[in-house]
Amino acid sequence: MPEKDQERLATDLGATVSQLMRHLRAASSEGELTPTQRSAISRIDTGGPATIAALARAELVRPQSMRLTVGALEERGILARSPHPTDGRQVVFSLTEEGRRILAAARRAKQNWLAVAIADRLTPEEQQTLATAAGLMRKLMQE
Repeated sequence: MPEKDQERLATDLGATVSQLMRHLRAASSEGELTPTQRSAISRIDTGGPATIAALARAELVRPQSMRLTVGALEERGILARSPHPTDGRQVVFSLTEEGRRILAAARRAKQNWLAVAIADRLTPEEQQTLATAAGLMRKLMQE
């Protein structure tokens, strides 16, 4: 059972990580993608072409919602459809060159914002502490 100090730390850490994520999203406003759109294209980038059903399951949303998300991305030339390799009734979506460009630019903007913030706001000792904390956060994520 966690003690009060651990509960306070968990609350503080959760709030801080949420605030960091908001700052990173704001820094990467490339193309004004919604968080759901960014997540879908990022998932396709890492996992390869996917159906709407597979994306919906992975993102924990309804297929109808994912259909709207994918439709908007396809309309903007970020995703392209092609026939499913084994099931002729389905289509898969993959990133276009424009989609890759937008995703890379968003990632660069996030990384740049964070690197500048670290360099400008933290002393070398604080930067080392942050590096240690990042390792501890990775350890928390291990199963």
